[in-house]
Amino acid sequence: MADGERRQRLEGEENVARRIKLEREARGWSTATLADRLTDAGYPLNQSAVWRIESGEPRRRVNLDEAIGFAKVFDVSLDNLVGPPEIAANAQVKQLMSEFAASWEKSVAARKEMDQAREALDAYGRAHPNVAELIRAMVNRVVADAAGDDFRLPDSPSGSPGPEGLADPSAEA
Repeated sequence: MADGERRQRLEGEENVARRIKLEREARGWSTATLADRLTDAGYPLNQSAVWRIESGEPRRRVNLDEAIGFAKVFDVSLDNLVGPPEIAANAQVKQLMSEFAASWEKSVAARKEMDQAREALDAYGRAHPNVAELIRAMVNRVVADAAGDDFRLPDSPSGSPGPEGLADPSAEA
């Protein structure tokens, strides 16, 4: 194993150990309390194992089931648990990242829904060429109204392109 790979693996394990200690201390729990909470959640671990994970030399490794248990007890994601404790410890960054992730997921879902609706409109326009231009104009108007000053049609005086995929497809030929 290359030094870089080993360091990366050890940094991940080190992050988890530091994060477990940080989360436990932030809640004012002893290692025994954390062990009890893990056991109550269905992830039995004794106080000595928790101490060896946090402070042992060498540190005790955390297996996947235990990591899931820690994440559940601390109410954090696995990604969050293994990330750098310095970032995760900052409550504001943690909250902002959570809000960003939720917003991102919503935007991806909304984009998929919008793409499906646009494809349905485009398919209708291809099937009914007599209204295709009207459909394009209506889509551009809806987007322009929703975007306000952030939207410019491709032929606009500023030369700024409109939203991706809204230009007249026949103009590209």
